[in-house]
Amino acid sequence: MTNLAGVWRRIFALTADWAASLLVVRLLFPELTFGSDIYGVWTMGIFAAEVVLLTWLTGASFGQRILRLRVISYRSERLRLWQVLARTVMILLVIPAVVMDKDKRGLHDVLVGAGVIKI
Repeated sequence: MTNLAGVWRRIFALTADWAASLLVVRLLFPELTFGSDIYGVWTMGIFAAEVVLLTWLTGASFGQRILRLRVISYRSERLRLWQVLARTVMILLVIPAVVMDKDKRGLHDVLVGAGVIKI
């Protein structure tokens, strides 16, 4: 696939998504202690919801949009909901996202037939 996004750009997008999720949790639940288990659970839930909804509806998460990236399907331009859900679960599991193929695509993208490109 041409125009694939580099690893560092994708890492920065992921970091932006996680930071935004931390901020949302802080704003929604100011009484929670940062670093507590429940804070982590809420952060992961907000992160997953943001990534799934924005990737499915717009083709990019918040962080990807900032860094001018887009997730596309190899079969069509737009990912189906099941692809986005499966991809997000694998990102949360971490290992599939750090195991890469020769094109530096994470296993989470390879398994759902997707790729992250620069726009």
